[in-house]
Amino acid sequence: VRLVASGGDSVQPGGALTLTCTASGFALDDYAVGWFRQTPGKEREGISCLSEDSDATYYRDSVKGRFTTSRGNGKNTVSLHLNNLKPEDPVIYFCAPHLSDYLCSQWSASDVGLWGQGTQVTVAT
Repeated sequence: VRLVASGGDSVQPGGALTLTCTASGFALDDYAVGWFRQTPGKEREGISCLSEDSDATYYRDSVKGRFTTSRGNGKNTVSLHLNNLKPEDPVIYFCAPHLSDYLCSQWSASDVGLWGQGTQVTVAT
């Protein structure tokens, strides 16, 4: 059972990236999927949620209108598209499968049983 976030890179302010969350050993389609980010020394912050049935998405205000999340078609993946990146957009991005759509939408990680490897995003100035 494994979960890996990939696609991080260094971009200029205003740039765009697509991060991919890839699961192996279990079906990511059976879970709501949240994206979190963390700057060293600070708490991990939930920023987006995709419901289990993919009918609902939720975004924290700081990324609303700039980031979008969606499932890959039959590839056991979930993507996070980051647009108009800002210097204050933090560093390490993680994805996590949620048992609960509600907890996912509330940025809670209390139902997350698996954290995968994160991916680093840098917005250079």
